[in-house]
Amino acid sequence: MAAIGTIRKHSTLLVVVIGVALAAFVLGDFIKRRRTRDVNIGVVDGKEITVMEFNNRYEQYLENTKQQKQTSRISEAEQARIRIQTWNQMVREILMGEEYKELGLDVTADELYDMIQGPNPHPLVVQSFTDPNTGKFDRNKVIQYLQNLDNYPPEAKQRWIEFEKYLKEDRLRQKFNALIEKGYYVPKALAIKEYEDTYDNASTDFVAKKISSVPDSVVNVTEEDYMAYYDKNKEKFKTDASRDLKFVIIKVVPSQKDIQKAKKDIISLKNELAKIDAKDVSRFIKVNSDVPYDSSWKEKGQLPAEIDSVMFVEKPGYVSDYWFKNNKYHVARLMAVAERPDSLRAAHILIAYKGAYRANPAIDRSKEEAKKLADSLMTVLKKNPKKLESLAQKYSDDPSARTNKGDLGWFKDGRMVPSFNEAVVNTKVNGVTIAETPYGYHIIEVLGKKDPVKKVKVAELVFEVLPSNETYQTTFALASKLATEAKTSEEFDKKAKDMGLQVMTQPKIREITSNIRGYNNVRPVVRWAFKDNTEVGDVSGVFDLDGAYMVAVVTGKADKGYPPLEDVKPYIERAVINLKKGNYIASLMKNAGTDLESIASKMKLSIDHDNSLTFKDNQIGTYNNQYKAIGTVFGLDKGEVSKPVVDKSAVFVLKQNFIKSSADKAKKDYKNIVKKIEKQISQQVNSDLPYNAIEKSSDIVDNRIKFY
Repeated sequence: MAAIGTIRKHSTLLVVVIGVALAAFVLGDFIKRRRTRDVNIGVVDGKEITVMEFNNRYEQYLENTKQQKQTSRISEAEQARIRIQTWNQMVREILMGEEYKELGLDVTADELYDMIQGPNPHPLVVQSFTDPNTGKFDRNKVIQYLQNLDNYPPEAKQRWIEFEKYLKEDRLRQKFNALIEKGYYVPKALAIKEYEDTYDNASTDFVAKKISSVPDSVVNVTEEDYMAYYDKNKEKFKTDASRDLKFVIIKVVPSQKDIQKAKKDIISLKNELAKIDAKDVSRFIKVNSDVPYDSSWKEKGQLPAEIDSVMFVEKPGYVSDYWFKNNKYHVARLMAVAERPDSLRAAHILIAYKGAYRANPAIDRSKEEAKKLADSLMTVLKKNPKKLESLAQKYSDDPSARTNKGDLGWFKDGRMVPSFNEAVVNTKVNGVTIAETPYGYHIIEVLGKKDPVKKVKVAELVFEVLPSNETYQTTFALASKLATEAKTSEEFDKKAKDMGLQVMTQPKIREITSNIRGYNNVRPVVRWAFKDNTEVGDVSGVFDLDGAYMVAVVTGKADKGYPPLEDVKPYIERAVINLKKGNYIASLMKNAGTDLESIASKMKLSIDHDNSLTFKDNQIGTYNNQYKAIGTVFGLDKGEVSKPVVDKSAVFVLKQNFIKSSADKAKKDYKNIVKKIEKQISQQVNSDLPYNAIEKSSDIVDNRIKFY
């Protein structure tokens, strides 16, 4: 009872204590989850890049790429490339933004105006607003474009904003690079040294013994030797985080049952293709074929071998038997037979309009205005076809018209876009016609036709044999069996062998790896391999590679930074052995004497000569890439003999006979040498070396692996 009474007396305190404990538990768990849930795709010098910011920029770049390539689909490989580009650009903007701010660099509104509309516009502005007919930059078109910017679609305005942003970044980059370039000064002493290194000749006698002439067995390489070499060359081994994988890829291929079903389908489609009207064939092919309808005319030898002969003896309406090739069933119908010219010649005037394919962005006429102008030109040419050349140079939106006056020369039948090509075929020589294509309206004069040949138009239906759901399930079950039954790396190898599966390897995959053995959608595999709890020897689950399944094992793991000696031993073993052998040869030479004759005699070597050695050479005598030996010669006094020099592939003892100066240095004008050095500096600055140095010295946390 006393105990209960004590508890009652302190009940308020207990409630508070329990409440605090519960709060601490809940808040602790909340804070822990907040800490582990990283919403930043990266941190650059303390500035966070959120995944939302990154995705917005990525989507913008992706859309730009689609517009540039005139496509709505972008491959997995291209998407991966754009993600890398997005990351690199955002990192650069942050790092260089800090540099520009610290240096006080900026691009004012007046500067930007001058770059776009001033007397010396930016080269990209000139390129974008050059009149294709005259080849001259038209400033009025820039002004006109900007005045109508609000009337353009939102994506066009966004492209202009990005264009201006690029112009500003480019100007800032130019200013920054100019500051670095002008910060270098080439004193006369440096110019003299550069001249001496390039033109002064040294004469040397030397003895050399190849390191490979000594067997490996004469040296005993110790752990200390490896460590000494590793410590001296440590920076060479610094690397990003990587993983080594071995894996099995099981492709999903159609079964015999799938092939038989597809065979029944192609027979049914063949029967339908034979019955339908000719006017419905293209629609039928569009609905049922895995390859688009090809309406072009073909000569003998241009059709598949299975139908190339028969289509030139049959009549329109004939349907071939089916054939099987490259996992696809094919069947074809003969649509038309005709004698057509092999080659054609034409001249044209292209009248493009805003939104036409590949139209100059400076063109702002509507489609209706383009048609009206084309009809007017057509009327003029019907009366006087000889005016086409002058009209093409004045009006054509085809850039080549500046030089060819609209004459396209001879071209093969079918080479041009279909509507243009057929307009030329169907118009008599010296006749004038008009045709519409995705590029705009073409006023065409037919200048010639030759070599009529028999051609056919064939509608080919292609039916790919695809794996069924049952086949996918069977293949997945096979991969799943391997993933669940193999618990260790050794079991993985044994199970794969028993199942008749090939084990492949991929060393050194990185966090940004997006392709393994030709498969682009491998990011889930890479993310799994880099998880904190994935250890060497772990076997993965089944990964879907879109048409194949992968099961992987991590066989090696390297963190970012300097790998341990054991990891690099296989790569440095030969270099360490050669260094040890080189030192062994050097000790023999040292004991053989201090002059070339004694060393040559005792070690049975010849004395070699090089009388035209320059400091910048990479060869001494017949030995290539022996930079230590060459540098040693120029560091000796006349008549001095060096100590043994262990170089890349041989050990040398060298004697300098003399160094011959190629000019009177006191009287020489070194302006050209100075310009040469300054040019080298400029090239290095403009090849992004300053930015690379800034990036290397910056604190960059890359979390992309957590998201993609």
